[in-house]
Amino acid sequence: MPLLLEACQAIGLRTEVCDWEDPAIDWLSFDAALLRSPWNYVERPPQFLGWCERVSALTRLFNPLPVTRWGLDKHYLADLAAHGVPIVPTRFVAPGEDPMLAVREFLVAHPQAREIVMKPTVGAYSKDVQRRARLLETEAVECVTHLLGKGHHVILQPYLESIDRDGETDLAYFDGVYSHAICKSAMLMPDGTVNVPTQDLRKARAADEAERTVASAALEAAASHLCLERPLLYGRVDLVRGDDGQPVVLELEICEPSLNLPFAEGSAMKFAQAVAQRLKSETG
Repeated sequence: MPLLLEACQAIGLRTEVCDWEDPAIDWLSFDAALLRSPWNYVERPPQFLGWCERVSALTRLFNPLPVTRWGLDKHYLADLAAHGVPIVPTRFVAPGEDPMLAVREFLVAHPQAREIVMKPTVGAYSKDVQRRARLLETEAVECVTHLLGKGHHVILQPYLESIDRDGETDLAYFDGVYSHAICKSAMLMPDGTVNVPTQDLRKARAADEAERTVASAALEAAASHLCLERPLLYGRVDLVRGDDGQPVVLELEICEPSLNLPFAEGSAMKFAQAVAQRLKSETG
């Protein structure tokens, strides 16, 4: 945030850091509201989306409400796949489904998967995400049962071994243009613990052509699916390598992503300039 505020100040863009939960803020007084880190929304998504709706009626919300509503729930992976974007193999489990049957069907469908990942479709920073060995089927079922019991829809995915070897590549885009990327080390440990994605687990990485092609396709598919007239103002695409070595989408962060600005000199200025240009074009 300090880097972005400094960049905005340098180009004459007045900014104010606000708390989305502060009822005293007059959102009508702002030309735009830029979502940055309202990550406690995972505890109460309906309230957060309700706030987004209210703000959208008073000023411009970036990214806009349809993007936020769609992008907060990882069911979007199915939409990306329908647009031809390669994704990590994914099976969704809805409340009311038999968790044992869902896990067994998934394991049968993916015989090469040595481990399975389970997570809620709405979440942030690896909250409630678990990794279990294929042989620990009972534990996997218990994890899915627990998540379903909390009212979550659940994602089942194979744990791709390339993550332990290569990490994931997170690519940041501003106004549809690639800016920079980082490598993020594995978050999910074999013993079930989850690392916090601190700065020391990230480092700058130059995304290759294949990664940039997939990431661009994912953002274009999102814009097409949502019938947007313009590219997303900002977004992050998280990629890992599939069993064939090709990049696939793990997550699409287009609502409130950490954009890893400290790892790419000049990236904060790129973001600030993209915001300024979008405001100028929409008001001029």
